[in-house]
This record gives sequence, structure tokens and C-alpha cells, in this order.
Amino acid sequence: MTAPEATSTRPYLIRALYEWCTDNGFTPHIAVRVDRNVQVPREFVRDGEIVLNVSYDATSGLQMGNDFISFTARFGGKPREIMVPVEQVMAIYARETGQGMAFPAPESDADADNEVSMEQESDEPVSQDAVAEVPAEPAADERVVQLVSIQNEGDDEEPPRTPPPSGTRPSLKLVK
Repeated sequence: MTAPEATSTRPYLIRALYEWCTDNGFTPHIAVRVDRNVQVPREFVRDGEIVLNVSYDATSGLQMGNDFISFTARFGGKPREIMVPVEQVMAIYARETGQGMAFPAPESDADADNEVSMEQESDEPVSQDAVAEVPAEPAADERVVQLVSIQNEGDDEEPPRTPPPSGTRPSLKLVK
């Protein structure tokens, strides 16, 4: 099988990082670029993006296939069906550490879709179990391709990270 015929590595990497998060007791989150093919509660979409908690505790019936990620989650106390095409996933990371992986932006008509007003106001509170805040999108030349920390053996010069204060939300850190 040649490279053009090969399937995308994105769904396999998403599943691998999901498994890494759960094996280490972290809470996996996915950042999703929302367009007309993404089925999420539009009232929680900000700047054409949404971050979803995909942990076992926050989802029901989670299916991570090669084409779609689907599950049921509660938003504002109401169960909602979620369907995300894998190519719309921009990143997967651990909420507690921010470690994970970002992917190249999806090549679709998402920008045209996002010009339509997706930022609807809602009186319902946002459940932290299902939604987290998304950082502003960096310029194309500043996009992060990988967020996984790599530390050489014996490299003890860097002090250990302290966990963020409780009540704050993590964000993806840009690495050049």
C-alpha cells in the first residue's frame, strides 16, 4: 500500500492518546473545529471551536472509530448526542497536564461555516464535565503539531511541575 492509499493516522493517534490519558488517571479532552458536519450543542461553541471532555465519567456509549467519534454527554444537565468527524479533531490532551497532541487544521469549508453566527447566548450554565474553554487559534505558522513533553534520561535540571490551582482550566501551550 502506497502513502496516498494509506488511511489517516489521526484516528489511531487519538485512540492511543486517549488510552494513555485513561491509563495514567488523566481526563482526556478533545478540541474540535466545528462546521456543519459536527453534531455538538451550538450554544457551547466559541469562535468555531469546542473542547469536549471524553472521559468515561463524562460520556456514555463512547465510540472512537476511524471516521467519527460519537457519544452522549450532558450539557447544562441535558443529555445530548455528539458526533464529531475525526478530521475535525484539532487536538487531544490531558486536562491535568496539558500533554497531548495537536493536529493540522482540517481542510474543509469550516471557515465559511464559522462565519455563520455560532456563538448563541444561553441562560444555561456550562457543565465543566462536558465543555472546557478553548484558547484562541494561533496563526498558521505558529500552529503546534505536537504537545507531548519529551525528557531525556538523566535530565533532572528542570524542576517538577506543580499541578495548577484547583478551579482553573488548563490550556494548550504553544511550542515553537
